[in-house]
Amino acid sequence: MNKSTNKITVKKEGEFSYDICLEDSFHKLGEELTKLGCQGRKICIVTDTNVAALYLDEVRKITEEACARTEVFCFPAGEENKTLDVVRSLYKILIEAGFDRHDFLLALGGGVTGDLTGYAAATYLRGISFIQVPTTLLAQIDSSIGGKTGVDFDGYKNMVGAFHQPCLVYANLSTLKSLPEDQFASGMGEVLKHGLIRDGAYYEWTIEHMDEIMERETSALSYMVYQSCMIKKTVVEHDPEEKGERALLNFGHTIGHAIEKLKNFTLLHGECVALGCVAAAYISWQRGLLNEEEFYEIRDMNVGFGLPISFDGLSSEEIVKATKKDKKMNAGKVRFILLKKIGKAYIDQTVTDEEMLNAVNQLNADCF
Repeated sequence: MNKSTNKITVKKEGEFSYDICLEDSFHKLGEELTKLGCQGRKICIVTDTNVAALYLDEVRKITEEACARTEVFCFPAGEENKTLDVVRSLYKILIEAGFDRHDFLLALGGGVTGDLTGYAAATYLRGISFIQVPTTLLAQIDSSIGGKTGVDFDGYKNMVGAFHQPCLVYANLSTLKSLPEDQFASGMGEVLKHGLIRDGAYYEWTIEHMDEIMERETSALSYMVYQSCMIKKTVVEHDPEEKGERALLNFGHTIGHAIEKLKNFTLLHGECVALGCVAAAYISWQRGLLNEEEFYEIRDMNVGFGLPISFDGLSSEEIVKATKKDKKMNAGKVRFILLKKIGKAYIDQTVTDEEMLNAVNQLNADCF
């Protein structure tokens, strides 16, 4: 990262695609909008009711100065609202305001807002530009980067979607200081995942700096967000449309998504990913790829970062059954991500229902 600009550049096929700007305020957002050519163009800020109360006025003032016209679309907060019906309402706002292919959408919020806005941008007039302004840890280090957009369908996670790269990611790290504890912990589920799949030294750093991270010390947060963004951007540069290596980012997601859906999104995404990571680590251990000490460290670190290591109220069998409806299925087989060792993941299509069931039983409090 260039310390003078705090920018990470994401490329596609070796050519510039967009910048990730890591700042400690929104003060430079207007400058970045000007660089994108937003003068004389319309922009629609898409946000949810929770984030609107915190940051909408400040961001709207910036866009009103940088753009010709600002519209706002605010929807009720919550994963249950990441639906085609909400996108339809957004389309209506854009059509009535006369948005054309040269105008912009701006996603202000967490992963739900970013995914929904990106999908609307990908499909409105066959594609218009959009800007990610992530305000949660999970969105800043994961969902805002890489161009995967989508909405849920009948409770199934991201079943309708498209690849559509943002033209800018602007992360104001100071927003992490105001995150509720459960939302911050949810982001840590993805942080730990990044280290486990790509960088064992980074994973160990997160453990060694647990206190500073959980106290949200600025220097620790800056380093952590930068490292996670670098891991995510490197993977998506190598595989922008998830035809190979990018699937490694789904570590923990197969079982995690099943739990998330069956719990009716009462658990946060990062919490479910964390549970899924423990299950995948258990299978890796049982296959002799990890040792017992490594498995229990992965599991127990969840506790230190405010993440769950168990759930209740579901049968293990229905969770395994739900994995069959995951979008990552390939020719009727689950593409499962396992660990060869801490810091190195791989794709495996031989994981059996029995292995998954045994792993889920380790998490299911009703089985204890």
